[in-house]
Amino acid sequence: MASRVKSSGLGALAARAALAWIRQDPHSGALRRTNFHGRTVSLAGGPALAVGATLGAAAGAPGPAATAAVLVAGATSGAVGFYDDVAGNRPEQKAAKGFRGHLGALRDGRVTSGLVKIAGVGAAGLAAAVLLSRDLGVRSHPARRDAGPARRAADVLLGAGVIAGTANLLNLLDLRPGRALKAATIIGAPLVAGRGGAMTAGTLGAGAGLLPADLGEEIMLGDAGANALGALLGVALAARTGPAGRALALAVLAGLTAASEKVSFTKVIQDTPGLRELDALGRRPAP
Repeated sequence: MASRVKSSGLGALAARAALAWIRQDPHSGALRRTNFHGRTVSLAGGPALAVGATLGAAAGAPGPAATAAVLVAGATSGAVGFYDDVAGNRPEQKAAKGFRGHLGALRDGRVTSGLVKIAGVGAAGLAAAVLLSRDLGVRSHPARRDAGPARRAADVLLGAGVIAGTANLLNLLDLRPGRALKAATIIGAPLVAGRGGAMTAGTLGAGAGLLPADLGEEIMLGDAGANALGALLGVALAARTGPAGRALALAVLAGLTAASEKVSFTKVIQDTPGLRELDALGRRPAP
């Protein structure tokens, strides 16, 4: 319990300190955006969350390889997400929407910031899954020790899919203040219990530290915050599951991602009692 409290507190303090530091930077004005309510918010919340969640999770990681997996997944996903937040605001980048849009731009000879983000998050997920297979994952699932190269490779690919898929899911949900952080808490709460729970506690602690500013529409997470938050939860989930569990998680993530191409998550939430109230809880009233 003490390790969970320590990593959670470190995550919160690091996130808030990073936010204050970024806000004081002379160039922070370039991070201002207009949100769906027409209010001016700052993208500073994204890199601040990425820093705080990564440090908090690393402090709670149960071994050297797990620590490395956290650092790779959190830092890389946050960095490429921030690049997309900044570069994706340019007029020539806004035309490409969704995975199909980015692939279409690539066929036309253009590499979009969104495609850079997708590739970066995927590479980070793969690297983190390889690291987990050498440490925490192997010890958690002894059957892997006797698995052949093909099965081990499949297990790593499943882990990479879970990490990248969770990063993408949190990004898809980050359309209203506080929504991604609330979803992360729901996903991560069961992972706080048991072995390796301090790693998730550090991630959620950083989110809790920035939740008031997010709900108050002072900041927004953007791709930097949402991708890093999701990738770190994906690392924790992949570390706690074997091949069957990873396959199930990946199927759920793939299904939700496919559904997002057909239906609006915001509309589903608004039309569902309970979800609607939870989504609005603590949020600043509309102007």
